[in-house]
This record gives sequence, C-alpha cells and structure tokens, in this order.
Amino acid sequence: MAANYTHVDVFSPRPYSGNSLAVFPNSLGLTADQMLRITQELRHFETVFFEPTRKASAVRARVFDLFGELPFAGHPLIGGAAVLHQQAGHAGPQIWAIELASKTVFVNTNRSGGGYYGLLDQGAPELFAPMDRHDAFPEAFGLSHSDLHAGLPPQVVSTGLRYLVVPVAAGVLGRARIRRDITPLLGGIGAQFAVLFDEAALEIRHWNNDGIVEDVATGSAAGVIGAYRLRHGLARGGETFILHQGRHVGRPSALRVQPEGAAESIRTVKVGGDVALVGRGTLDVLP
Repeated sequence: MAANYTHVDVFSPRPYSGNSLAVFPNSLGLTADQMLRITQELRHFETVFFEPTRKASAVRARVFDLFGELPFAGHPLIGGAAVLHQQAGHAGPQIWAIELASKTVFVNTNRSGGGYYGLLDQGAPELFAPMDRHDAFPEAFGLSHSDLHAGLPPQVVSTGLRYLVVPVAAGVLGRARIRRDITPLLGGIGAQFAVLFDEAALEIRHWNNDGIVEDVATGSAAGVIGAYRLRHGLARGGETFILHQGRHVGRPSALRVQPEGAAESIRTVKVGGDVALVGRGTLDVLP
C-alpha cells in the first residue's frame, strides 16, 4: 500500500514561507500509530489525514503533530481544504465540511493568484475568567513581571484547544523563551497550550510546551486571539485584522482574523490565510 500526499505552505502566498504542511487526501486504512510515525518522518510541524465520505464536499480529518493527535488545529484544515479544492478541479469558490472527533467545521476556499485562500470558521469560543497577573507566567517564558502588558489580563480561551493568552508589553516578544516544560503550569489552570501576544504589534509567539519547537503560524491560537481582542474591546465584530507570527524563525506569516458578534456574545471567529502549493510525493513504504 502506498500513500500520496501534497506539500503546501499556509499563511503565505509564496512557497517556502509560512507554515509547511503535509496533506494526505485519502488515508483510508492507516492507523493512528502509522499517522503519527508518518508525521514524525516528514517532520512538518503538523500533518492532516483525510478520509472521504459519501458527500464530495465533506471529509473526516485527523491531525497530528510530532508528539500525538490533536483534537483541533488551524493551518492543517485551511491547507488541507486548499488541496481538496485543487484536486477537485473547481474554478469557483467552495465550502468544505471537515469532521473532527469533537465537531464539524467549515472552510471556504477560492483560487488566489498562483495558489488558494482558505477561511476557517472555528465556531463560538469559550472564554474563562480573566486571571491576575501571575508571577509564574513571565518567569516560565524567561521574562519579568514588568514585561507583562499593564492593562490586559492573562486569560484561558478556546476555539477547540485551550490556550493561555499571555499579553506582553510592546517589544518583549523577541526576548521570550520557554525555559522548562510548562505543561504542569498550564494544567493547573485548565489550559493545554500558551500563546504570547503583543497587542501593539498584533503579533504572537507559540511553542510546544517544552519549548524545543516554535510554531511558525498557529491558526487555532489566532482564533483565540480574535475572541480575546473582541472580548476586551480591542477589535470590532465583523472586522478583519491581520495577526503576525513566524518572523522569529525566519518564516513571517500573516493570519487574517475575523471575530463576529459583540464582546459579551461572540458568535464565531474566522481565521483565513493564503495557501501555496509546493509539491507532491508518494510514500512507497508505510510504517
């Protein structure tokens, strides 16, 4: 049995920038262990595996990073939907229903220049109570208490993954580092991951919890930031802003974020970006 895949770069219109991704359009017959080992072999930050359904515009999806399966993700679903569009050969806009383990999301795709543009509707967010400025938060990122934003609180927010949003002062992101595994710290407050956010620059940084790998462009975190900004009066419902990520690892990326609703009743958050097609491959031998 062989497996075909497409290599794309997400959140950039140009190949070899943005966040890379391997997309397996038909993964029928693959086990979870095989999917994880393939992801680790290809060494993309994440890989998405689709299974067809009886409806041409609907697929089941499983997303893996280098450590295990994720219940939700952003750039794999946007990049994966672009590959579905390209393989289907449609000229006009398309809407793809992507079934995850916990929910179904929708991605609008359209041709854009030499590639595609995808817009993921992440659904209604869940916002937990804002937190006091906690001494352990800045220290975990190699920062001091004065590096936190003076007027914005840390807060756990989810559109599928629970992120601790840590707002920082302008210009601080470049000095941030994860000094030790932050999983115990996050578990104590009900979060899975953390994202540092510079409101002045509209820029974020996100790492795996052990700090070894920094993500280039995190669609799930962008949705969280959209909900956070709308809740705290920093964004307006229905308006799109551009969130920046990736320049600290040499792959600057632009994530377009559109929260909808009002501060106390956020209906959904949409995250969009360009997708560049890079190449195709075949795994002749499966794990």
